[in-house]
Amino acid sequence: VQLQASGGGLVQAGGSLRVSCAASGRTFSSYAMGWFRQAPGKEREFVAAINWSGATTNYADSVKGRFTISRDNAKNTVYLQMNSLQSEDTAVYYCAAGPWPRVVVSGYTYWGQGTLVTVSS
Repeated sequence: VQLQASGGGLVQAGGSLRVSCAASGRTFSSYAMGWFRQAPGKEREFVAAINWSGATTNYADSVKGRFTISRDNAKNTVYLQMNSLQSEDTAVYYCAAGPWPRVVVSGYTYWGQGTLVTVSS
């Protein structure tokens, strides 16, 4: 599976942004998908995950209630809708595919290249 993240950019604090991750291959619907982020000088951290069908989602406490993960298996795409953005959300956002919607980096097999989200205060 090859993953291509897009949609990052510059947004003001309090604003919204949606990032997308398009997958190649016909097996996308069999994978759980996750979003992680990495800020400068920090380790990559879990943001959100969704199971293969979209019925189960999981969020980091820091984004719960502000971010929503969703997927469209017909389009081989997973989304991360980000609302009420804060300066602390500034990071490179990575999508990943794996067998289960885990919250750890090691739980995913395939990774996209990342898309930069910058929140200005």
